[in-house]
Amino acid sequence: MAMTPQPRTSGASSNASPQRKKDRTHWLYIMVIVAVVLGAAIGLIFPEAGVALKPLGTAFVALIKMIIAPVIFCTIVLGVGSVARAATVGKVGGLAMLYFLVMATFALVIGLVVGNIVHPGSGLHLEPYKEAAGGESNATVDFLMSLIPGDIPVLPTLVLALLVGFALQSMGKAGEPVVNGIRHIQAVVFKLMMMIMWAAPVGAFGAIAAVVGNTGWAAIGSMAILMGAFYLTCALFIVVVLGGILKLVTGLNIFMLMKYLAREYLLIFSTSSSESALPRLIAKMEHAGVSKPVVGITVPTGYSFNLDGTAIYLTMASLFVSTAMGMPMNLGEQVSLLVFMIIASKGAAGVTGAGLATLAAGLQAHRPELLEGMGVIVGIDKFMSECRALTNFTGNAVATLLIGRWTHEIDMQQARAALSGTSPFDELALEPDAHTSTAPKSGEPEPEKELEAAR
Repeated sequence: MAMTPQPRTSGASSNASPQRKKDRTHWLYIMVIVAVVLGAAIGLIFPEAGVALKPLGTAFVALIKMIIAPVIFCTIVLGVGSVARAATVGKVGGLAMLYFLVMATFALVIGLVVGNIVHPGSGLHLEPYKEAAGGESNATVDFLMSLIPGDIPVLPTLVLALLVGFALQSMGKAGEPVVNGIRHIQAVVFKLMMMIMWAAPVGAFGAIAAVVGNTGWAAIGSMAILMGAFYLTCALFIVVVLGGILKLVTGLNIFMLMKYLAREYLLIFSTSSSESALPRLIAKMEHAGVSKPVVGITVPTGYSFNLDGTAIYLTMASLFVSTAMGMPMNLGEQVSLLVFMIIASKGAAGVTGAGLATLAAGLQAHRPELLEGMGVIVGIDKFMSECRALTNFTGNAVATLLIGRWTHEIDMQQARAALSGTSPFDELALEPDAHTSTAPKSGEPEPEKELEAAR
């Protein structure tokens, strides 16, 4: 009895820290919205003043460029290791990786198709920042811009990261200290990226003011078209593509699954990152009848490799920037960009703002001149990040159920009961330590049944 209050208090305190994180991100979200509205207002009312604010957007894009290479290097090196580890678990890992690769490619293709149909950004006529600064280039701005380190070429970094990853893979246990060291470096890089993201309101303010100052209402219309097309594409992808596969393979309904994950959607919406709901997804997939081994392999691997929403965003945003700059990509460039994004999007997982860095990496690798037009995306990226995260999360939930079905490691009766609400999820199972210690207690008999059924 004396020990019962202790886990609860620790659970309460562990729940308090995500709450604080949520509040901070929420403030960033509000600041970006205010900055975009103010920037658009200044661009419409005082066009010349709006154009003069362009260096703010330039500086933010330069900061993003600065962080691209470290993000790509760390995530690709660790990603190659993840592929190796996933492959060693046999049937489940192999099926999961094959499914993730197919779905990522499919999502990228969908993004390209929609982007080519809608042509977001057409008629915007963005200009590089240098030209649009007019004759008002002053020494103070030039000095401040020179303080931001230059960017490192992306493609050589990508190749080096792949080689290092394969080298560490071949070293086996001897390479583990280096992998752990890179993991710590990645944590520092992501921390730095989050610090840069707190400057997003300033960058968005300058970029939107300058674009609207130059093109007026056309800029607002183009950004609205991109956001609308992206949201609609993600919704159709979830309902038609993911829902269709889920129904065909398992007989489960996508809308019932989304209702089952409603609390997780609210958490993701408030943090703009699907990583915040990772422990809850693991617990809920186990409660839905998927065996622990399948959940333990599929969900964490999917968080790095199954990024359907990010894939759609990357291709549509790239086409938006190229069209807005008046330098549309031909089919060959679009295909090569698609191949690059399949690899580079593995660095867009888990951290708010990583998608922006990956987009910048793709543009810099293929058409460096297009990077100058990314300031507009900065202003609306935050509005699309929630949709990206929700799509990624839904894709991983569906993938877990599919892999469970294909490997016969799912209790379909329990899955139907969980999704229909007749077997409700016990929220107290997450109290002590975000799933691991209590969840087995509440659901202990079920995994045994699942494994017996599978055998």
